[in-house]
Amino acid sequence: MTTRRSLFLAGLAAVGVATLAKLRESTAIAAEGGPFEIVRSEEEWRRLLTPAQFRILRQHGTEPAGSSPLDKQYGEGTYHCAACDLPLFPSKTKFDSRTGWPSFWAPLEGAIGTSEDRTFLMMVRTEVHCRRCGGHLGHVFDDGPAPTGLRYCMNGVALKFVPA
Repeated sequence: MTTRRSLFLAGLAAVGVATLAKLRESTAIAAEGGPFEIVRSEEEWRRLLTPAQFRILRQHGTEPAGSSPLDKQYGEGTYHCAACDLPLFPSKTKFDSRTGWPSFWAPLEGAIGTSEDRTFLMMVRTEVHCRRCGGHLGHVFDDGPAPTGLRYCMNGVALKFVPA
């Protein structure tokens, strides 16, 4: 029994290491002049962002549920990328998902990019990132409201609210 458990845990660790290596490789490609308009070194991003913003936007972290004041922000305006100030989501698409993260049913056209994310317990999720700087914003799920049926579940620390 211990042997099976050890093999299982070793397998999970190997998958995690491979996934992190793939993530680092894709980040390195972007940092070397990949598909993003704004490309900065890790040092430059560390200088420009708060430690929490750097962890979320550049290291693909997640803030604790309920920790962002933007979750309960419902004023008119636009949510921008906290790293490069690109407008991402109009306030008219924001809704209360009751998940503890700011959620939207649609981004502004051409504002975001998506990629496959397999870093969480071997689940396949769709990661959402800023199309201009590549900053990790959160994930999109297919359990949102009409008219899209999508829930863009964003980290508040990755966003900046600009009132109308």
